[in-house]
Parts: sequence; structure tokens; C-alpha cells
Amino acid sequence: MLRKRVLPFGIAGAVVLAGIGVHSAFATPSADAVVAEVYGGGGNAGATYTNDFVELANSGASALDLSDYSIQYLSGAPTATSKWQATPLTGSLAAGGRYLVGEVAGTGGSTALPTPDATGTIAMSATSGTIALVQGTDALTCVTAADCAADSRVKDLVGFGTAVVHEGSGPAAGASNTASVARGSALADTDDNAADFTAGDPTPQNAAGTGGSGPTPPPTSPPTSPPTSPPAAVKIHDIQGDTRVSPYEGKAVSGATGIVTGVRAYGSSQGFWFQDPHPDSDPRTSEGVFVYTGSTPTVSVGDSVSVAGTVSDYYPGGTTVGGQAVTEITKPTVTTVSSGNPVPAPVVLDDKEVPDSFAPSAGGGSIESLPLRPSEYALDLYASLEGMNVQIGSSRVVGATDPYSELWVTVKPKQNPTKRGGTLYTGYDAPNSGRLMVQSLIPTSTSAFPTADVGDTLKGTTTGPLDYNQFGGTYAIQARTLGTVKSGGITPEVTAKASSSQATIATYNVENLAPDNAQSKFDALAKGLVTNLRSPDVVALEEIQDNDGATDDGVVAADQTLTKLTAAIAAAGGPHYQWREIDPVNDKDGGEPGGNIRSVFLFNPDRVSFVDRAGGDATTAVGITGKGDATQLTASPGRIAPNDPAWDSSRKPLAAEFTFRGKKLFVIANHFDSKGGDQGIDSRFQPPVRSSEVQRVRQAILEHDFVAQLEAADPKADVVVLGDLNDYQFSPAVTSLTDNGKTLTDLVNTLPAAERYSYVYEGNSQVLDHILVSPDLDKRVDYDVVHINSEFADQTSDHDPQIVRLKP
Repeated sequence: MLRKRVLPFGIAGAVVLAGIGVHSAFATPSADAVVAEVYGGGGNAGATYTNDFVELANSGASALDLSDYSIQYLSGAPTATSKWQATPLTGSLAAGGRYLVGEVAGTGGSTALPTPDATGTIAMSATSGTIALVQGTDALTCVTAADCAADSRVKDLVGFGTAVVHEGSGPAAGASNTASVARGSALADTDDNAADFTAGDPTPQNAAGTGGSGPTPPPTSPPTSPPTSPPAAVKIHDIQGDTRVSPYEGKAVSGATGIVTGVRAYGSSQGFWFQDPHPDSDPRTSEGVFVYTGSTPTVSVGDSVSVAGTVSDYYPGGTTVGGQAVTEITKPTVTTVSSGNPVPAPVVLDDKEVPDSFAPSAGGGSIESLPLRPSEYALDLYASLEGMNVQIGSSRVVGATDPYSELWVTVKPKQNPTKRGGTLYTGYDAPNSGRLMVQSLIPTSTSAFPTADVGDTLKGTTTGPLDYNQFGGTYAIQARTLGTVKSGGITPEVTAKASSSQATIATYNVENLAPDNAQSKFDALAKGLVTNLRSPDVVALEEIQDNDGATDDGVVAADQTLTKLTAAIAAAGGPHYQWREIDPVNDKDGGEPGGNIRSVFLFNPDRVSFVDRAGGDATTAVGITGKGDATQLTASPGRIAPNDPAWDSSRKPLAAEFTFRGKKLFVIANHFDSKGGDQGIDSRFQPPVRSSEVQRVRQAILEHDFVAQLEAADPKADVVVLGDLNDYQFSPAVTSLTDNGKTLTDLVNTLPAAERYSYVYEGNSQVLDHILVSPDLDKRVDYDVVHINSEFADQTSDHDPQIVRLKP
């Protein structure tokens, strides 16, 4: 339940979240309108108010016209593809006045907000997120504090909880289902959220003055103190309950006793786990729980403790992400009774213990109020063991060690194994229940985290509390003791050599390549292209950034990036590649803000010729003209329907003509819209919603129609469609593009089932990258996914390249 991704003891340097730097920022404080109060717990368990809200205030001497303003919201832990949500405002904010923006309602709460001055449909997190008062209604694109501080449209900004985007030294603390964060009555704005805001009871007030704390009338009789309820004396299993949320959410408890089983003394989620050695008879109720101290715990493993505090169901990443709730005790008072006690025996997780079925279905709704069924569903089993001491035996690694010192194993080795030791993702109904993340509580000064590749074995026993990690997508063992790595022996693959009569075409996502990347990355990419792919005649590259990378200053040209890459390829013994591409409109193609990623063709002029045909640019759509052998593109290179809304904030397909030995080849390079915003496999909403799929399906249909038009003009046209489609071979997007194989053949489906993957995510080996060919070609090709990255801890990109050898 890490509040943000943290590095274990002893790892120096800045923390980086999903490739985005975490910064603090100081802008110019607003002289009039500010965000005065933020509340995201509306309608949640324990809430009084039914809706989330944002309250504005004006400390200036003049009214502010809000007709061209909006309130915008960003999740607390954004990625490069995260999007702001906006609520347009109307009317004005009076001098010295307030303005209430009501947002989405939850299912709980008993009191409606005072009549809002503006309403929206944003579902804010109760615990972590960022609110901005923005001049204009277009959604912001910044996802770092520094970039947002540099955006002149941002009039005021408040990050709360553990928000990455915030003003000053840190976000405002203390937001919850029952508490808002608010400025003091003086509306001080030092552009330091941690200093300017405090947590307390929500006090919404609208422009009419309704609501808020207001003056207190004089009492007509002597005041009496309200009755208070003493903290409930409970056992840990009472706190955990038999569902995913605690029946004591928001309540004070005392007398919870147990043995400390793990201590986390680093990062932003410091605390400890403790477990009752005397369990009840209900398998649904966990006997362990995490105690959030917020600073270095003063207890040790083996201590017997008694804990009092407030129960909280914490949603890592915020409630809008859709992940599981983690029950914890906050604001604790901890009494150590004795030390040196034996830790409760671990629950062993193995093929027999973990069910094959992953999660119950709620028709897309939340499963968190359903009684757990740990013998039927893996996600229920893990929830029933949340916070408890667990153990795995020797287990195969299915997700390589990453830069954050974590890896993935499977406790069900027969569950969809790949040829090289991973676990294959075969469909939405088969998320592979045996996958578990492994992290470590062991200080790196004592023992380094093991470096493992897919197919290795984490040998021996690994033991520790079972936690939930938002970045891993399911449950994680926080290891007190770690197994050792036994190599599985996989090595980077080298594709077969093509005959001189075969044209070779490859696709490779080079992961945000920019000139300021280390030379070692360029050299490693060059080696992969020259040695492992044997210098393809044509390469479609995805994620080529502009000449200054993620700096958002209007630069869109990428010639420096490509010059540095092609020079590295030549130095590695490869050909002197030329390139063709189309610079995008600044900040219109998605990806890392400022990076202006695009697809690019490299080609070896000694083997193939590029048909240059003028007319293609960032906003002009390529067309098709002619019939039969005379069929050609109206521009080469050219972009397919670049102005269609399907490509909003997404890369546009790049179409081109090549000739090989006098034969014409049509090649289309792609990088479809990302999966950002989709609910994870482990979501509390089951089945999870794949919201990003809508845009990819529209993209697929547009490109399918273009290819169908090309094939109708020339039924013998040799067409290759390739790139990072950001979706699976069985997905609606990819099957829409291929028309279930009628228009294009997805070559990954021609491989043996255990070899159908190019990417490893959360321990699932899956397909995101594809090479598709026209029916005229599909019997004259050799196809290969070349595994050089995704299965290895040492990787140049998170994608494996692919290559097709064909005879036009």
C-alpha cells in the first residue's frame, strides 16, 4: 500500500514515478482567487456529505469573472498518459466571497451540499489528488509539479495526500473520507500546500453564504459537552472483517494485540504489520493489519504490542484508480508488551492453496462489499490474508527484477507457461491467479535485492507480510527472508538470417528515445538492431522524441535524435540508415509531455528504395489513387486521417511506399492510444472497465478502412501494418483492424501459443506489438518476435522487437 513508489534502504538518488520526475514547485501566489477547500470523500464510508466538492475564495478587492475558468483534477500518482478532468465554471467570485463547485456523489453520506455554484462529474480521490483553478476550459497536460508551475493558465493548485503534483515542500496532509483540507480564515497563499492547508471537518460554503462554519449564535442555555464514545476494544480480525473494507472504517479502536511480523522504515509509507497469534475460525477474516506510523517505527519483529488508533481503508493511488482498499490503523498509540516472541507461522501459498479463478464478477460494479470467498477466488484469498505472514517456496520468476527492487513469481507453475518460463496472458478471462509480486523489507546494507530474469527460480523460501501495491497491480510479499536466484538460462535471442531475396521489416518501440539519453542506450539499441535483428531493411520505430526530449518548449523536430541513433547503428557495424518521418503538431500526439513522440521509418538504401511523394504533413490526410499495379499513396510518407478525433492526444499512423527488387511495398507504422485510465486486472470493479479501448477501436476501424480501400484498388497489394498497437491479439481493437483475419493477418497468431508475447507486465507475458500483413502476403513470410528486453532485468526498452522476412 505504498503511498508513492519508494526505494528500499540505501538506494541513493531521486525517486522517479513511471518515468516522470517528482519535483516540488513554487509559483507566484494568487492575489485574489484561491482554492480554499478540497474534499474528495463525499458519499464514501463514514462521510456526512454526499458529494465531493472544491470551494474557492477571493481575498482580493474586486470580483473575478469565472466564465472562462475551470476546476481541474488529476490523480495523485499520474503517469505520462494521465489526463486532467475539467469542470467549467460560470458566474463570478465576489470580492471576499466564496464559490462552491459540487462534484460526483457517492453511495453514502446523509447531507447534501449547499446549492453549488457550479457542478461537475469528477470522481475525486478521498486521500490523494491534485486540484487546479485554471484560466480556460481546455484540459491541462502537465503531469509534474514543475511543468504545472510553468503553465501560465494555472491560477492556483493544491495537491493533497501523496499527490506528485503539488505546490511547495509537499502536498496538504490529512484528507480522508471524513476530512477535507482547507486554508485558514486568512486565506494565506505561500504556494506551499503542506503549510497552507490543514485537515478538518468539511465546511462547504457557496456564493450565497450558505453552509460553512459561520458565526455561532450565543447559547440560550449552558453548553453541554457532546457525549463521546470510547474507542472500541477489538481483535485484528474484527477490524479486518469478512469483506474488503473494514466495518470499523473511520472509527477509533483500542486493545488490538499481536506480534510484529514486519517493519517498513523507509519511504512515504512507514509503519509495521502485526498479527494475532490466536486466530478466529473464519477463513475470511485476516489476522494481520498494517499500522501506519508515518515515521520510523519504534518496534521490532517479534515484539508483542497493543495498538490503539483510527481504522482507515486506504486506497493506494486514490479511489478513482480502482485498486483494492487496504485496511490499516492510523494515528496509532503503540504499547510494547514484550520482545523476542516467535512470529506466527506463515500461511503457505502454493498451487494447491491458490484458486485457479481470479476474481468474482459484479457485472462491472464493486466487489468490495461482497463476503470474501477465499477458497474460490485468488483475489479473495489474498484479501483474506492481507497483512498476514505468508510464505512461498521455490517459485519461477515471471516478471524480471525492475529498477524499484521488485519482481514477480508464480506459485502456479503449470498456469499458461511460456516457452521461456513466463506466464502467458491468453484472454480477459484468464488473468493468471498464481502471480505475486515480491518486495523486500531487508535493508540493502544487509542484502541486495536479487536480480532475476524471467524463467529463473527464486529458490528456497520467501516469507513476510502480504501487502497490496498499486504499482504492481495485485498483492505483494514484503519479504523478511528472501530466496536466492537460480538461473533459468535464457539469453537474448538472435533472429534467423534472411535470404537475399527476402525483404526484412521490423518494428521496435524504443521507449522515449531522446538525444539526452545516455549513449549506452543508443549503443544498446544499435546492437539489438544490428546483431539481434540482423539489420532489417526497414524498421518502424515508436517513441522517437524531439530534439530536446521532454522539455515542453515548442520544439518538434527529431533530427538530432535520429542522427544519434543512426550513427550508433553504423558504429555497431550496421548499414547507414536513412529515415523518413513527419513532425507532429506540438503537444498533440500524447506521450510524455513535451516529448512529441512519433513513429519513424528507418531504411537501408542499399536494399530498399523509399518512394518520396510530396504532400504529407502533420495535418494532411494521405489518400489512395490509381488501380492495380498503378495503385499508390497520394503522399509518401503520409498520415492516415490525422484530424479525426480518434487520434486526439495520440500518435497518427505513418504510411509509406517502398520498392524492393522492383516490387512495391506499402508499410504503415503505428502507435495506438495507450491503456492509461483502464482499471487494472486486480480492480475492485469486476470485470474491470477498459475505458481506453473505445479510442483504440475507433483508430483500428479508421485504419482498417484505409487498408481495405488499398486492397480494393489492388487486390495483390503487399501491405505490412506494424507497430505498438497497445492491445492484445484477441482485443476488440486488433480484431477490428484485421476484420478477424479477412483484411489483415495478425502474424502473432501464426506462432505456437506459448510464444505469443512481446511484453511482460505484472508477471503476464502478453502481446502489445504486432506485425500484420495483407492476404496476398501471409503465405510468403517468416515471422519472429525477438526476445531481447521484456524478460530481462537489464533491458534497453520494455518492448521486444519483431521482424518479418517476406518475398514481395
